[in-house]
Amino acid sequence: MTEQPSAYAAAGVDIEAGDRAVELMKRHVAATARPEVLGGLGGFAGFFDASALKDYRHPVLATSTDGVGTKVAIAQAMDVHDSIGIDLIGMLVDDLVVSGAEPLFVTDYIACGKVVPERIADIVKGIAAGCEAAGAALLGGETAEHPGLLAPDEYDIAGATTGVVDKDQILGAHLVAEGDVVLAVASSGLHSNGYSLVRKVLLADAGWALDRDVPELCTTLGEALLVPTRIYARPLLAMVAELGGPAGVHAMSHITGGGFANNLARVIPEEFSVTIERSTWAPPAIFELVREVGKLSRADVEATLNQGVGMAVVLPDASVEAAQRSLGAAGLSSWVCGRVHAPGDERVALVGDHAS
Repeated sequence: MTEQPSAYAAAGVDIEAGDRAVELMKRHVAATARPEVLGGLGGFAGFFDASALKDYRHPVLATSTDGVGTKVAIAQAMDVHDSIGIDLIGMLVDDLVVSGAEPLFVTDYIACGKVVPERIADIVKGIAAGCEAAGAALLGGETAEHPGLLAPDEYDIAGATTGVVDKDQILGAHLVAEGDVVLAVASSGLHSNGYSLVRKVLLADAGWALDRDVPELCTTLGEALLVPTRIYARPLLAMVAELGGPAGVHAMSHITGGGFANNLARVIPEEFSVTIERSTWAPPAIFELVREVGKLSRADVEATLNQGVGMAVVLPDASVEAAQRSLGAAGLSSWVCGRVHAPGDERVALVGDHAS
């Protein structure tokens, strides 16, 4: 007698495929474990031993949640799923670290039209790789099958992270002073922001294929668009520690959706302004490509894309040399791009033209 599928399976939810996905991802998750993690994968909740926080004088928990937006559409179209999770962790921990907080653990959420175990395992492989790079444990997560809501090959991912910082070590606008220098730290590319604009300009309007060789990019369009978000957490925390915490670093800004000026303005007090000199850097080729192909205005591009700057560090002049030395040792390129001064017409003004 032929075994009949369960009613749930008939409705499009495959519990057995979900179980197999969990088995495939276990080794990736295990690689992210920290000593404070209790138990293993598969329970209803993840456990993190909070007694570790006793080493802090006045521990303050910080949290951040995010996704990767429409960049997932590029991963799906290329059938490449082992890097999009790195983007997720970059979006999470790099928001957290600007306060000076150390990321402790991450939880993730994957919604898909159909659980394909190997694909889910690839996504989690990327998430785990990002966690390892950030020093955070992948403490738990959820994979949800949504037949009828998402197509079989569609998925979306999101997550949340929790970190800790001593109260008197919190960085931010309250420390910024007149005369502080703005240090730009290079991005790895588009990161995970502005893909709705990029996809419209290059794919929908220009009709470019993802496998198109683009000489300016020295690779195919799809490969350039899938370059993972740079994860700054460990190098930035090391730099802050080397410079003596808030005495040496006053504030940091993660340059995400909204561009350089809008994100930097979030850590500049109302009583000050910043002038950023475009001449101090040349945006990588992918940014110029989007602008030229889309015939976009400078304002549109700068309000959407990071333009080659993934992080901005606001710090005293005396700290700049040591900060650049620390970042350089971690393989991060940085340059002085601006300075904090008395209030002007704009909180953050970008002036001049980019270097060629």
